[in-house]
Amino acid sequence: MSQTRILVTGGAGFIGSHYVRTLLGPSGPGEVSLTVLDKLTYAASLANLDQVRRSDRFTLAVGDICDEELVGRLVAEHDQVVHFAAESHVDRSIADSGEFVRTNVLGTQVLLDAALRHGVDTFVHVSTDEVYGSIPTGSCSESQPLAPNSPYAASKAASDLIALAYHRTHGLDIRVTRCSNNYGHHQFPEKLIPLFVTNLLDGRTVPLYGDGLNVRDWLHIDDHVQGIELVRAKGRAGEVYNIGGGTELSNADLTALLLDACGAGPERVEYVADRKGHDRRYSVDWSKIHTELGYKPGRDFADGLAETVAWYRDHRPWWEALKARAALPASGAAPC
Repeated sequence: MSQTRILVTGGAGFIGSHYVRTLLGPSGPGEVSLTVLDKLTYAASLANLDQVRRSDRFTLAVGDICDEELVGRLVAEHDQVVHFAAESHVDRSIADSGEFVRTNVLGTQVLLDAALRHGVDTFVHVSTDEVYGSIPTGSCSESQPLAPNSPYAASKAASDLIALAYHRTHGLDIRVTRCSNNYGHHQFPEKLIPLFVTNLLDGRTVPLYGDGLNVRDWLHIDDHVQGIELVRAKGRAGEVYNIGGGTELSNADLTALLLDACGAGPERVEYVADRKGHDRRYSVDWSKIHTELGYKPGRDFADGLAETVAWYRDHRPWWEALKARAALPASGAAPC
């Protein structure tokens, strides 16, 4: 059986690297080979790929998805694209949105043009629930109008629409996924869970925005990767699929769980001024991917969170190096 050649953009980041490790691992499909294209920005780590670096089905290409020549050459050599590459931190987008528009919008367009020119048979565009904006009640279905509030969310919404336009205009097989908040091992320590865990392990305080009552749905990376792979293998062209985790928590409630897991008390919480345009609540309806493709989150949140805390406790050199490289503050704005 011939192998399906998949180009994975952003494959040295948190979610992308887990996708790569999963597909090339013992439980992954054996008939695929993967090339990771990653710019290796501050949030990426080659250590995330150590587990698969020696596989004869793995190739690494270091470069920018905005590089038309490089992208065109790589896309021409592959059958499918799974597109994770993005600038993804909301606070950074508020401070300086230019790189978010460049990477998330222009970079996606460069990939789509190359996919169209070279006849890629499937293009999976990985997006976020933040494109729907804040909702007071209920859950967003895939038909919900997009209402992004942060520059990050707006750049992702734009890339979603461009990707879907390539399906409607050119017939390119585009499949879009929109996930809720991810957590798990290997997550860069600027996001809420790893930032709070690493601060607590260092005896520091944790920064909690506003009143702490902003609500997010939490999705383990195992479940997210399961959903993405179902969409790649069995999804329908031109469709959007929400991928949820099924655990809604306020940031205050999540913080209490993290304090308990790290043996810390409430005095370690530092309430900070709320973020500009901070969305109050996200929630996605994932019944479509469940009904069509059989997706269902399988990771228990309590177990997954305990495993995540343990991983950061046991892998201090990994996150210390990343925090130092990115010059992350010990306190300040939290990301959710």
